[in-house]
Amino acid sequence: MPRSLFARITLILCVGLAMAQALSTWLTVMERDRALVDIMTGYVEREVVTSVALLDHVPAAERERWLPQLARRSYRFILGPGIPGVAPDAELSRRFAGAIADGIGKRYPLTANAVPGDDERFQVHLALSDGAPLTIDMRPMAGAPLSSWLPALLAMQLALLGACCWVAVRLATRPLHQLAQAADGLGPDMKATRLPEEGPSEVVRAARAFNAMQDRIALYVAERIRILAAISHDLQTPITRMRMRVDMMDESVEQGKLRQDLRELETLVKEGVAYAKTLHGTQEEPRRIDPDALVDSLVCDYVDAGQDVRLRGTVGMPLVTKPQALKRILGNLADNALKFGGAAEIELGMAPGGRPTIAVLDRGPGIPDDQLAAVFEPFVRLEESRNRETGGTGLGLSIVRQLASTLGAEIVLRNREGGGLEARVVLPATMAG
Repeated sequence: MPRSLFARITLILCVGLAMAQALSTWLTVMERDRALVDIMTGYVEREVVTSVALLDHVPAAERERWLPQLARRSYRFILGPGIPGVAPDAELSRRFAGAIADGIGKRYPLTANAVPGDDERFQVHLALSDGAPLTIDMRPMAGAPLSSWLPALLAMQLALLGACCWVAVRLATRPLHQLAQAADGLGPDMKATRLPEEGPSEVVRAARAFNAMQDRIALYVAERIRILAAISHDLQTPITRMRMRVDMMDESVEQGKLRQDLRELETLVKEGVAYAKTLHGTQEEPRRIDPDALVDSLVCDYVDAGQDVRLRGTVGMPLVTKPQALKRILGNLADNALKFGGAAEIELGMAPGGRPTIAVLDRGPGIPDDQLAAVFEPFVRLEESRNRETGGTGLGLSIVRQLASTLGAEIVLRNREGGGLEARVVLPATMAG
């Protein structure tokens, strides 16, 4: 079966209509042939009675001259004993033989037999009043042949029914397609297009329920974000007070450890606020930028700060995107590369299909293959390579994924040959221009 509901329903309807039309045509032809046979048997009975009576009354010398005029499409007369054989067993032959017997059998004793080697051919043998033998050689017709234009007409009718089915199924499944598009467009910013509440009652009800669901989800997400942002913001005040108290303490090993813990806690709170803002969606409007210049300026900032960051390749065309969101994505990826690999390399290029790509590469410890998807989840940290000594909070890649979704971009992680990690950002082709 086809995978799509549209194709499945269309196939079922078209096959069902084709089978129904074939059955209807077969029944119509069968009924037509039966009715035609009934008419023909009555016609043959009357014609044979008249023809035999005529041959019986004309002189024997003139009978041969009358035979071509009395012959018909399905039978002819033979002045002679004919071909012997057994009684006809074919259904059609028996019906015609019975009709002839009903018409002339009472006046002229007769016998009927099938012609050997031909299923639907029989002969009726009788003797005229003067004793002359007469044979009626008959090839009964099952029905009239079909018109040559009938198959073309049936094919056109089936094509018309198929087109109507296609239109009907398209209209019926279009709301499902719109619903799927609206669901796919429901991103972190909760700004999906609302479904039009129009059409059949079932479609209106589904659209109304989906729109209400969007509103509820947006309300729940906004409430969660507000709570997360409020908690993260309120924690900064006690953390600042604790740092001030630690700074007033006498120098000791415990003081250093406490100061380090407070720095990690402060970083975690800041990342929590940033993550909450990212979930809420960026309000930045897309605009036309030069991606090569944007990435070059980012690399220059790292180089000025004494970081080992290199750039290679170009996109070679302007993009319509959100520059601050893109810059933050690349900044987070570059920070991770510097943190775990000591150096970062940013590679620009174009993927097949005209999609701009920006890859950030490092030679760090990489990520186990079974964890490549898990690292995008909030607060997921890998103990083997990204432990607490590095200062990671587990929110960096989550923020990257959320920002990428607002751009319609894809983030692909893979381990490099020889060690290290490649984080590739694949932008949509619609951004190019």
